[in-house]
Amino acid sequence: MQAKALATSRAISSARVRPDRRRIATAVLFLLPAFVIYSLLVLFPVVQAAYYGFYKWNGLGPATDNVGWDNFNRVLHDSNFQTALRHNVLILVLSLLVQLPLALSLALIVGRQMRGRAVFRTIFFLPYVLSEVVAGVVWRFLYQPDSGLNQLIGNVYADWRPRSWLGDTNLVMYSLFVVITWKYIGFHIILYMAGLQNIPRELEEAAALDGAGPLRVIRDVTIPLLGPTVRLSAFLSVLGSLQFFDVIWVMTTGGPVGASETMATYMYRFGFQRFQLGYGAAVSLVIFLLCLAFALPYQRLVMRRDYEYSGTA
Repeated sequence: MQAKALATSRAISSARVRPDRRRIATAVLFLLPAFVIYSLLVLFPVVQAAYYGFYKWNGLGPATDNVGWDNFNRVLHDSNFQTALRHNVLILVLSLLVQLPLALSLALIVGRQMRGRAVFRTIFFLPYVLSEVVAGVVWRFLYQPDSGLNQLIGNVYADWRPRSWLGDTNLVMYSLFVVITWKYIGFHIILYMAGLQNIPRELEEAAALDGAGPLRVIRDVTIPLLGPTVRLSAFLSVLGSLQFFDVIWVMTTGGPVGASETMATYMYRFGFQRFQLGYGAAVSLVIFLLCLAFALPYQRLVMRRDYEYSGTA
C-alpha cells in the first residue's frame, strides 16, 4: 500500500514537472527573438562603445592605439563637455518645472467630458508624430530675425525690435526649450489622459458631495491617484532630457559658440565630424552611465511601489 502511494506521488510529481518544463521551453522560445534583437541593437553597441573608448581611433582600420583611461579623463575634465552637461540639466529642470505641469493642466482640462476633447487630443499630439528634422527646419524658419515670430510680434507691437532667437547666447536654450515643449508635450498629455481614464469618477464625486471644491478634488483625489502616471512621465522626461540631439542639431548644431551644445551634439561633433571615434565612444558611454545612474535608483526607490501595485514586481 505504501509502495503504491509512493509510486502515485512520483507519477504526480513527474506530471507536474513535464508541464513546467514545457512552459519554460515555450517562454524561452518566445523570448529568444526579442533577446537576440535586444542584444544586437543595445547590448552589443554598449560593449563595443566601451571597447573603443579605450582607443585613439578614427574609424578607419583596426583600433590598435590603446590609450587606457585617457579618453574618459578627457571627457570628465573638458569644460565644453561640462557646459553641454549643464545645458542638458537646464532642459531637464525646465521640463520638470514647466513642461510636465503644463501637460498635466491641459490633460485635466481636456481629459474629462469636455466637448470636442478628441479634436484637442489630436491637435496636441500632432507635433509629437512630426519628424524631429521637419520640426527643427520649420522652427528655424520661424525664429529667423526677418520673418516668422519676429514679424508676428512686430505686427502687434510697433516698437518691437527683431531678435536673433537662435543667435543670442542668452536666448538660444530657452528658444530651443519652447520647441521641445511644443514637440513633446502632446505625448505627456496623452499619457496623463490615459491615467485619468483609470481613476473612478465615483471617488471625485464623493469628494465633491463632502463639500470639496473642484481644485481641492484635483489636489486631494485626482493627482494622488495619478501618481504612477506622473512618476512615469517624469522618468521618461529626465531620460529624454539627457539625450536630446535631433531638434537641437537641426536648428543650431550646438551653436552659437557652444551656447546650445548638449552631450549628444558634443558626442556627434567629435565622433563623426572630427573622426575621433574612440573619444566619441567614451562620451557615449558616459552618457549611458549617467542615464543608468538615474534610471536604476529611480525605478528601485520611486517606481517600485507602482510595479508592486500592478503585480509586475
